Amino acid sequence: MLAAKNITATACHAPVRDRSGQYVAVSIALGTIAVLFVVVRLVFKQFFGTNGGLAPDDKVILGTLALRITCIIINVQGLAAHGVGKDTWTLQTHELTLFTEWLYIMEILYLAELSLIKLSLSLFFVRIFPGQILQKLLWATVIFNVVYGAAFVITAIFQCTPVSFFWTQYVEQHAAGKCININAFGWANAAISVALDIWMLGVPLSQIPKLKLHWTKKIGVALMFVLGAFVTIVSILRLSSLVSWANSTNPTWDQWNIVYWSTIEVNVGMICTCLPSLRLIMLRTFPNMTRSQVTHNSASFSHHTGGQSGLDRRTTGRDHHLSDLDQTRGHTWTRIESEPEAKV
Repeated sequence: MLAAKNITATACHAPVRDRSGQYVAVSIALGTIAVLFVVVRLVFKQFFGTNGGLAPDDKVILGTLALRITCIIINVQGLAAHGVGKDTWTLQTHELTLFTEWLYIMEILYLAELSLIKLSLSLFFVRIFPGQILQKLLWATVIFNVVYGAAFVITAIFQCTPVSFFWTQYVEQHAAGKCININAFGWANAAISVALDIWMLGVPLSQIPKLKLHWTKKIGVALMFVLGAFVTIVSILRLSSLVSWANSTNPTWDQWNIVYWSTIEVNVGMICTCLPSLRLIMLRTFPNMTRSQVTHNSASFSHHTGGQSGLDRRTTGRDHHLSDLDQTRGHTWTRIESEPEAKV
């Protein structure tokens, strides 16, 4: 069928479609930015942070960094080099097999990356938000992220029986095997992912009204977290590409939308997890940004803590890490910006 389609298209001088260049450009550009953001975050937290090294959420994002570098290489040398963004009938048979093999690997890595990004963010929230009830909800979110990620990664690995049927079903006439309902699998993962994004966006935004900060600073903090909504928007846009996920007769062309939006989703997600740390870096680089409101914030903090100063609270309980500006507890933002002697 593919050979006949190729002959017909060639005889009719049909245009040769190729979107692989756009995919490569986006993969390299966004991937490089995401990697740089994470590297800057990790180097800063390890060598210049006040918490004595990397926190659990930083270590999780470190694993995501390793996967992202691997995926950039696979995007360029695997998918783009073997037909993504091209019509299937313009490819050699062995190229279609290689394409589906790389697609299988990328699907697993995408699910792993996505779950690690959500896990890192949920661990970050656990570390910064107080309150017994809120802590329980956040730990439940952490557990759910672990279970959700493991379940979908394992299912993706064994979605076809035998596993090789995933990439032999297109080219081997007598390939024997079966797969789960891959469309239903993709939609289930996407739906849960979007729901988690909305939940994890709502958590920090629900705490912002409690901050004892000037309203302009509240808006700034809110905007930082609202940028994370872009990941949710990308996830929703990606849903439309799942229509032809497992029912395509032109997989190398049709799957372009899926891998394209998935690449954007993961890279933007990694960038968004680094925004609190980047805010901290900016404030330490430009300390005068906060000193103008020292008096105002000192009064607000004193009122919020019942008269205790930031220095009096430095050695109490879980407050040993509060001098890190990427903490967003109500008393954290005010304390850090109200201590003129802090190394901001």
